[in-house]
Order: sequence, then C-alpha cells, then structure tokens
Amino acid sequence: MSRTTLPPTLLRSSLSRRAALLGALALPLAACSAGGSDDAGSDGGGTGSSASDGATDAVDTATLSLADAWVKAVESGMSGLFGTLSNASSSAVTLVGAASSAAGMVQLHETNADGSGGMSMKEKEGGFAIPAGGELRLEPGGDHIMLMDLTAPLLAGDAVDVTLHFAGGAELPVTATVKDFAGAQENYSPSDGGGEMEGMEGMDHGSMASDGGDE
Repeated sequence: MSRTTLPPTLLRSSLSRRAALLGALALPLAACSAGGSDDAGSDGGGTGSSASDGATDAVDTATLSLADAWVKAVESGMSGLFGTLSNASSSAVTLVGAASSAAGMVQLHETNADGSGGMSMKEKEGGFAIPAGGELRLEPGGDHIMLMDLTAPLLAGDAVDVTLHFAGGAELPVTATVKDFAGAQENYSPSDGGGEMEGMEGMDHGSMASDGGDE
C-alpha cells in the first residue's frame, strides 16, 4: 500500500492550526482554575473577618471585679446586692443581668425620684454600661442588683454566690457577704413581681449608702 506524503508547506499549516486550537481550549480552563482560587481566598478572608469581629466584642472578665460586695440580711422576700464594679479594660462593657441560686429571680434596678418627693425602683432597661477604665457603684438609693423570691433566709455572715452576665456572653462569678443592715426599712409589694417597685414607704437609702453595709 502506498502512503501519501504531504508537502512540507501543507504539513506546517496543519500543525499550526492544531496548535492554535489547543491553545484556545487551554485559555478557558486556565480562567476557571484562577476563578476557583479567587473564590477560595475570598471565603477564607470572610471567615477571618468574622473571627476578628467576634474577638473585638469579647469581654475579658480578668479586667472586671466587684469590690466590697455585700447583701442585706433578710428573713425572706427580697434583698439587694451592692458593691463597686470596676472595668480595667480598654473597652466599654455592659452589665445586662445576673443570676444566683439564692434567688428565684435577679434583676438590675435603678432608683429614681417618683415626682412626689418619694423614690421608686424599676428594672434597668438595657443594663448598665461601664466605660473603659470606669466603675459602676451599686449602692442603696442608686443602681443595684435586686435578689427576688429568695430561696432561704439571708443571715449575717452568710456568703451569697452571684454570677454577673455581660453583653457578648461573658460571665463573672462573685461572692458577696451578708450583713445586718438597719439603714432602711423597705416594704416591697409581692404583687410587683419585677416591674416598678412600689410600697417603698420610709425608704432611707441615703443612710444605707453612708453606712456602707455595716450595722
């Protein structure tokens, strides 16, 4: 059988067309490969950004402390947690709640004038903001943490464990000493259940603050 031999000119032309076709096919493949690499890099960057944001919002409880924590001794009903909460960090934090096995309910309260010469307490909406390097004074007649529906009498000398909750999910466990205190004769109405606290006749929170929790 005889073979047909292409002239050199035709052979070179055929090879050139084949090379051009292969080159054209290679370009889309390279573009797809590059696009996939970019997508992977973008996803990784997004995850890193999210983690960074979370770190910014995190609260370092090592920079928080509650000094001179004390609770008023009572037989039943309600009592208050007082002290000075300090924030030694470089960022503001917000105290949003608290919990204790000594109480069925714990709320953050503020005390304000009721417009008739008396004082009334109500839950602090949004919690207490503590600036960087600042402090929050929890004291009778002012901001405080209310222990409600006590599970047992709080007797002088007892220790009460309370966990403070901050925005972002951080928690700070603290222990407060129970002290006898006669500076105020609060008359909490059981029906209030955590809204505005009425029945506060004869409140003398000023003397409570000046006594500092001692008899």
